[in-house]
Amino acid sequence: MRNANGSIGVMTGIVILISAGCVLAQDWPQWRGANRDGKVAGFTAPQTWPKTLTEKWKVNVGEGDSTPALVGDKLYVLARQGGDEVILCLNASDRKEVWRDKYAAQAVSGPSARQHSGPRSSPAVAEGKVVTLGVGGVVSCLDAATGKLVWRNEEYKGWPRFYTAMSPIIVDGMAIVQLGKEGSGATVAFDLGTGNAKWKWEGDGPGYASPVVMTVEGTKQVVTLTDKRAVGIGVADGKLLWQLPFAPQGMSYNAATPIVDGQTVIITGQGRGTKALTIAKQGDAFVAKEVWSNGQLAPQFNTPVLKDGLLFGLSDRGNFFCINAQTGQTAWTDETRRGNFGAMVDAGSVILALPNNSELIAFKPDGKGYAEVAKIKVAETATYAYPVIAGNRVFVKDQQSLALLTIE
Repeated sequence: MRNANGSIGVMTGIVILISAGCVLAQDWPQWRGANRDGKVAGFTAPQTWPKTLTEKWKVNVGEGDSTPALVGDKLYVLARQGGDEVILCLNASDRKEVWRDKYAAQAVSGPSARQHSGPRSSPAVAEGKVVTLGVGGVVSCLDAATGKLVWRNEEYKGWPRFYTAMSPIIVDGMAIVQLGKEGSGATVAFDLGTGNAKWKWEGDGPGYASPVVMTVEGTKQVVTLTDKRAVGIGVADGKLLWQLPFAPQGMSYNAATPIVDGQTVIITGQGRGTKALTIAKQGDAFVAKEVWSNGQLAPQFNTPVLKDGLLFGLSDRGNFFCINAQTGQTAWTDETRRGNFGAMVDAGSVILALPNNSELIAFKPDGKGYAEVAKIKVAETATYAYPVIAGNRVFVKDQQSLALLTIE
């Protein structure tokens, strides 16, 4: 199982400040990009797409489904090499290693061990730090320039059934992470500089989804899915602001990260469909009210991307789909099955999708029907990480390797 979480829709322009320094437009410094919304900046689709992409370099970095972070000319990679989890910094231009850090990895057993023994969680880079989460719940913070360990936390023993998969978020000088095991866990905000816990919200076990941030009437809150509900937690103090039951049934999981659009939160999960919630303040409290529900379409291991009032995703049956994000009505569903694992990004004039069959697919962001523009094989083994797009460069992490490909 992989981390198929994380997103934040921007129809009304919510921005998460991820760095106190300079972040380039084409940087991909955390899960699903600069604003955790799956949106690519500075990409111009070619008038004629090539049949193949040009490989500039490829390097074996280790096992895992973690998406690398790109900041400036540096790539930050979390992977498993033998008995260790390794955090690497590579030059994006030539793959040369700048620094590495490692620690003993949690042994992975059960169904996950066969194809997914490496980490699922993606690094977050901000304020000169890199924060990672290993499969067994080890939280690490390193200096982004030197790789020097700032702090490491191994206090929260245990993990969910398929091991950790959420990706940390850095906000207001804190690294916020879900930790623990099924039915018993905590969302913890660690001070980025010291590693001390500034607050902790306990009760639920961790989900496999990643948190996002929204602000409602001046109150900044972390929005995430736990193992059994959707919650909003105050960034300043860690208090529970609102909650909505969203418990998985059978072989389903809370793996798709909430999508934020103004005061609306869109959540989705297999067997429960896709739902839109409005978060409002009533007196001193916040409430979540369901706006619409689409019981036909629900990703399992994919977070849809929101563009121009339309929600594009990959359903639990492996079909691309489009939902009208204002009404919840299904706009269209493509009949081709592509597997139910997949990454999807808004690249401007096209939606770029990378299912786990390793085919990079470009299609038009049209609410009238599916219109494919290109389909290009980009790896020889399965891909579970997001493609990192920067200009005409495409960084692809497969099960063992990281490659730089270019669109020419």
